[in-house]
Amino acid sequence: MKIVFFSASLLLLLGACADSSSVTAQGPDTAQASSVSTSPAVVADTMMNNPVPATASALPSFRMRNGRGEIVDMAQFKGKKVFVNLWATWCPPCRAEIPSIESLGAKTDPSKVEFVMLSLDDNFEKAKNYAANNNMRLPVYYPASDLPQLFVTEGIPMTIIFNEKGEILFNEVGSANYDTKRFQDMLK
Repeated sequence: MKIVFFSASLLLLLGACADSSSVTAQGPDTAQASSVSTSPAVVADTMMNNPVPATASALPSFRMRNGRGEIVDMAQFKGKKVFVNLWATWCPPCRAEIPSIESLGAKTDPSKVEFVMLSLDDNFEKAKNYAANNNMRLPVYYPASDLPQLFVTEGIPMTIIFNEKGEILFNEVGSANYDTKRFQDMLK
């Protein structure tokens, strides 16, 4: 009976970020949508921290809105390592990994590493309020244009780390502890 209860609880938790909601390839300032529906099976697999195969790719040119309402292009961060985390306030695994990302961010050199906490909430105010209420220090962004194909995913959280040349060093869907020596060394 305990196993059945545990399994049901786990499926409900995993389904929280992979219910009938979808991660869209549409930014709030665009009119065309392309959605990718999520499934608990995909999230369950990725929650086991199985890495998504990383492929060489350029850091995308992608317009985002920062917390002050300014439009920023992600391509401007080329020359630094870039840690991109796709998350949402309604996603328990996303919220669970944010403290480890914050801790990692505090241990990196901001002149060499840029953190992009890209909210996929339906309303940027939700993400900004969450960040303020939880003392998030890393910058929170919101799509101001279509998501690049690289960021279209079947589950969140999703993290991609780019090197200074814009090549992918790490690409994973699912929650992880980023406050580790492995990630500190990766971001040196």
